[in-house]
Amino acid sequence: MLGSTVFALITVLGHVRLGRKNGMHHHKHHHLQAPKKEVLKISEAERLELSNTFRVYCIILASTQNRHLLAAVKETWIKHCDKAEFFSSQPVQEFESIAVNASDSWLLMKKACLYALNKNKDQYNWFFIAYPNTFAVIENLKYFLLRKDPSQPFYLGHTERFMSLEYVTMEGGIVFSIESMKRLIRLITKSRNCPKERKGFWNMHEELLLAFCLSNEGVFAENAEDEEGKNLFNTKTITMFIKEAITDYPNNVIEGFCSDMVITFSRLTPDQMHVMMYGVYRLRAFGHTFNDVLSFLPPNGSDND
Repeated sequence: MLGSTVFALITVLGHVRLGRKNGMHHHKHHHLQAPKKEVLKISEAERLELSNTFRVYCIILASTQNRHLLAAVKETWIKHCDKAEFFSSQPVQEFESIAVNASDSWLLMKKACLYALNKNKDQYNWFFIAYPNTFAVIENLKYFLLRKDPSQPFYLGHTERFMSLEYVTMEGGIVFSIESMKRLIRLITKSRNCPKERKGFWNMHEELLLAFCLSNEGVFAENAEDEEGKNLFNTKTITMFIKEAITDYPNNVIEGFCSDMVITFSRLTPDQMHVMMYGVYRLRAFGHTFNDVLSFLPPNGSDND
């Protein structure tokens, strides 16, 4: 039994490796960098169009066991999404979650994506999916995606590697272009190259299953970085970054710290999420004027900060 399982694993990962090799002929890198500052030298008309039409749909995978986190998320960063919805296997009524009757996290992810695309495919060009212990700076996400083409098939975040399979970890959040989302839904609904349930040989994390499925459609994991190569989607808390910077870069803590264009932090408690909201959106230095060339307007009716 063990031998057959190992053989199956090698076979599957060998298939993934070959798929990546073939895909690399047209896919030259697995690292996407934020746009350079020169990209902001755009006309007033284009600036206004981008501010009004760049739309991100946020998907939060919820459960009845993390109500305190859901409350913190609802009160903080998801106000900056153009639309945000909670998805859960069972109803979480106080947060108006969309119950999709899923027995595990893989089914929950698939059904949430299926619902999101079918209901909103003509309204949003980017889809962001995260756990409720993630804090995201949506404006930084939009800036990062500014010159990315949503009609191209890729998904991005913080990449890790399992043997030959490169995948985006859910801890840092995952971003899908509209094209990659369409291909995922096609795989989920019509293909045999995507496991229906997380059981038996396929009893592994949903992020690995996602990477395997998407590789069959030529969609590969991309690591999001700033100009200095620092990760923008983080699987750590800001406290962990501070401690590591002090230890590893005692003479230059700021240089060793995370990117100033960071998009996500992970593993936050509800209190930490509110502190992040204060630091990112509410704290202002008296007398200092921010002159952002590009601003992303909040959704109509939003009470965001």
